[in-house]
Amino acid sequence: MNEQEKLEIKRHSLAHILATAVLEMFPEAKFGVGPAIENGFYYDFDLPRTLIPEDLPLLEKKMKEIIKQNLPFEKEVIKREKALELFEKAGQPYKVEILSQEANEEEVTVYRTGSFVDLCRGPHLDSTGEIDFTSFKLTKIAGAYWRGDEKNKMLQRVYAVAFENKAQLKEYEAKMIEAEKRDHRKLGKELELFLIDPNVGQGLVMWQPKGAMLWRIIEDYWYREHLKNGYQLVRTPHIGSRKLWETSGHWNFYNESMYPPLEVGLSLEASQKGEKAKEKEEYLLKPMNCPFHVSIYNTRQRSYRELPLRWAECGTVYRYEKSGELSGLTRVRGFTQDDAHIICTKDQVEEELKKVIKFIRHIFKSFGFEDYQVYLSLRDPKDKKHYAGSDEGWEFAQGVLEKVAKEEGLNYIAEEGEAAFYGPKLDYKVKDCMGREWQCSTLQFDFNLPERFDMTYINEKGEKERPYMLHRALFGSFERFMGVLIENYAGAFPVWFAPVQVKLLPVSSEKHLEYTQKIFDMLADEDIRVEIDDSNESIGKKIREAEKEKIPYMLVLGDKEIEDGAVAVRSKGSRDIVAMKAEEFLQKIKEEIKEKK
Repeated sequence: MNEQEKLEIKRHSLAHILATAVLEMFPEAKFGVGPAIENGFYYDFDLPRTLIPEDLPLLEKKMKEIIKQNLPFEKEVIKREKALELFEKAGQPYKVEILSQEANEEEVTVYRTGSFVDLCRGPHLDSTGEIDFTSFKLTKIAGAYWRGDEKNKMLQRVYAVAFENKAQLKEYEAKMIEAEKRDHRKLGKELELFLIDPNVGQGLVMWQPKGAMLWRIIEDYWYREHLKNGYQLVRTPHIGSRKLWETSGHWNFYNESMYPPLEVGLSLEASQKGEKAKEKEEYLLKPMNCPFHVSIYNTRQRSYRELPLRWAECGTVYRYEKSGELSGLTRVRGFTQDDAHIICTKDQVEEELKKVIKFIRHIFKSFGFEDYQVYLSLRDPKDKKHYAGSDEGWEFAQGVLEKVAKEEGLNYIAEEGEAAFYGPKLDYKVKDCMGREWQCSTLQFDFNLPERFDMTYINEKGEKERPYMLHRALFGSFERFMGVLIENYAGAFPVWFAPVQVKLLPVSSEKHLEYTQKIFDMLADEDIRVEIDDSNESIGKKIREAEKEKIPYMLVLGDKEIEDGAVAVRSKGSRDIVAMKAEEFLQKIKEEIKEKK
């Protein structure tokens, strides 16, 4: 057993100790489930009153008392009927439901800890006394529908973190304080990058001027790099007919993430008057760009001489998300995918995969991400019937993905059963400056759409043949990627993609404004993103405001600078001011931007 497995057992045992403490505080408590999770554990409760934050220290105190009692975790294997009788008598409906609907074994396992008895497979520690009571902390209370179904009752979930010892807990808490400072939702508001207004719609992002500029810089870079790498650009609508989504299979297989059809056979006015469409036309907001790209391919018969085709699009898609699961830029209802589809022959697959892997590596490095984990998602060999495509196709695709991953030196983790139904894939999770993983790039095979849309090309023998189709996204979605960038850099972006690169600070807004405008024009003519602070505030306050805005360079302009044709340069995060000729600064920032790009 490795250290991580031991820690998970400890966390699961702590969940039982929490439940024991809750039972002491609320003898009538009803218990849901309490698993170990990343960094800690939680337990769901049905309680006679709503918990408040002040309850957490009281529960922690009770937990520590239970730990000191050195109570054993007693395992008992009993008949399922006896377990049902046990939990019915104890008035535990959620345990009874699990036993009635999920547990099919004749015998089940229960664990006893003091006054608490739980339906649980374990394993657990031998006793509560094995736990360092300084190594965990209850963190928050949240609502959670029983079994994650909003039709069920809302339970109260108590979250906690737990580690091997106090030092690890303190280290984690320090990271969380830093993470709070870097929260993209907080910084997005402070730096006026983006906003989500309930009056506009939950999960729909609006970009303010600086955020829109950040988006444009990143998107322009994306287009430039794709054209350099042999991609062609396509653009597709935000909606597609019902027939399109029925053909693609999304109508039946992806309907949980799609919005209901739009009736486009009449106007809003006609609908408000109660009129009926003469001819029914149903369209759906697109959850993916893929079927449109396939439709473009099928506009005419293709030849092997045209392949590979690499078609790319920054296309906005819309997916249904429950309102309670929305979160800033990382979980939204409308987002822009940096999609591309590579349509190629079997002989071209390996080379195309290598090119994409190199492209992903280049993009990550450009934005400062050089540490990432790759996951190779394979189909479940015991459940082949739920996957599109032939055994031969899957064996080839999985084999070539693994071969290329090895040859490109990817430190990948293979996961059986994690493939999409339409094909195997490589998923990339980048690590930010705090070591947090973020799902970004993905590279996937698709056996589904080429079959459903009957995609073909004429091979060298003059015969029709099915092409291979690769999906890939480098950012994943612009929104999530930009959220990751905001948090990784704490809003202090590198100069090459900072929305504002230079802030001009005239000492006197009247006396020095003419010279300031001259410097502005010189920088702007060279495509440097520059602003002027022409407020009547003191130069000290202007500097402080520019620091808050996390501008890479501040140029102080006063009498001496006018006399010398110079600028007084203050870099972000530095108290030093360096005097240099205006042309010298221009050359310096141009070289810095070129080098970082």
